[in-house]
Amino acid sequence: MSSERTLMVPDGLAGDRVDAGLSRMLGLSRTRAADLIDAGHVEIDGSAVASRSVRLEPGMMLFVHLPDEAPAVAVRPQIAPGMSLVHQDEDLVVVDKPVGVAAHPSAGWSGPTVLGHLAAAGVSIRTSGDAERQGIVSRLDVGTSGLMVVARTERAYTTLKDAFRAREVGKVYHAVCQGRPDRGAGTIEAPIGRSPHHDYKFAVRQDGKHSVTHYSTLEELSGATLLRVKLETGRTHQIRVHMAALHHPLVGDPLYGADPTLAERVGLRRQWLHAMELTFVHPVSREQVTFSSQYPSDLQHALDALRDA
Repeated sequence: MSSERTLMVPDGLAGDRVDAGLSRMLGLSRTRAADLIDAGHVEIDGSAVASRSVRLEPGMMLFVHLPDEAPAVAVRPQIAPGMSLVHQDEDLVVVDKPVGVAAHPSAGWSGPTVLGHLAAAGVSIRTSGDAERQGIVSRLDVGTSGLMVVARTERAYTTLKDAFRAREVGKVYHAVCQGRPDRGAGTIEAPIGRSPHHDYKFAVRQDGKHSVTHYSTLEELSGATLLRVKLETGRTHQIRVHMAALHHPLVGDPLYGADPTLAERVGLRRQWLHAMELTFVHPVSREQVTFSSQYPSDLQHALDALRDA
């Protein structure tokens, strides 16, 4: 059952980050404490915690709602067809994830996962946190292909996680949207939260999380536009939600308002979206590294069909 805890910050935690202090007071992992804060389950003196980096002061009152935890889902070693290892060293691995593969196991998902593929390939992950999510510092949806980085060591995990939170990782996607945006390049800054009508869908909401997407036109197509998209934040379905808010949903994305007949004409069974490039400072060597990908065959086929239309 879920429970609530009210805690007074002791002198010994003065100056600690709230996620670190919460971890120590409740005996939780740092990741679990951060997830509770991000989900809005932690208050300080009656107000929701705005950031996990808020510093504690003696005498503050913390209210924590502890929802029921879903039972752990085991990582099942399973090779994912089409998965490739772009880079591997002692601290991290960069994979090119195909469509139809989840980042990690979860309740209700029986298909292949990135972590299952790495386990089957003999790539060890030695990090703390929930067993079924070890090493995952950012995710791609099952229906989105492209580059993902997975930490293999605790040092890499902590450093990369902090880099993603601080928006120090360059994430570039290519996407094809319906129609032609009024501006060839622009920035979409609109908060994103869960849709009030569908648990699995997200929407621009006044009470959502701050979200920023930058886009520029790469190529004008017949009834569509190929875009280069750079994420400043990393919300679930962010590109799909923001482009739909501009009334230019991604081709092949009927969940967010795309024309299903267009996707059928170009032979597309998922949204045209691919994580093309990752740039970050290596957590150990401290050198800036960049990894890039190529379009998978289904997206290339659809793009060629739009070019020929």
